[in-house]
Amino acid sequence: MGTVQGMTEAERRTVAAWAADCAERVLPLFEAEAPEDPRARDAVDRARAFARGELTAAEEIRRRFVAGRAAASARTPAGRAAARSAAQAAGVAHMGAHALGAAAYAAVATALARGDDQGAADAEVRWQLSQLTPEATAALRRLPPLGADTAGPLGPGLLARGALGDVIRSLQSGLD
Repeated sequence: MGTVQGMTEAERRTVAAWAADCAERVLPLFEAEAPEDPRARDAVDRARAFARGELTAAEEIRRRFVAGRAAASARTPAGRAAARSAAQAAGVAHMGAHALGAAAYAAVATALARGDDQGAADAEVRWQLSQLTPEATAALRRLPPLGADTAGPLGPGLLARGALGDVIRSLQSGLD
């Protein structure tokens, strides 16, 4: 079992279940806006199937961009963030760091749905941290701090900036 971005496949399966939980909490925001688009729900279902060992990482790597395209079906920033949360959850099969992306987009979606309420995002982060198993916590602790590595989802890209970066920093500090 090799490692991808510091996590073994077994660890990625563990954090995929948590990422799916995070994404599923905000999925109704997307589905209310795009009830005819099954891609975000499918991404959450695939993340859960990967967590259960029913899908391989190779299968999911080939399909990793499908759910992200669902964001275009949403009409609001909250709906788009919810779709991106689902896409990040499905991406955990490829890289475990996407679990933090799923959680961050879910917290941002929650805040946006409540009028950009930072308190709502903070409450969502607290809920997310409370749902972590000891195994998932240990796996997430193996990831580099946000922005410390130039490669991968936790590098200097989109997840490192703005509200998403703030949430991921909060999540990573909450893992201690």
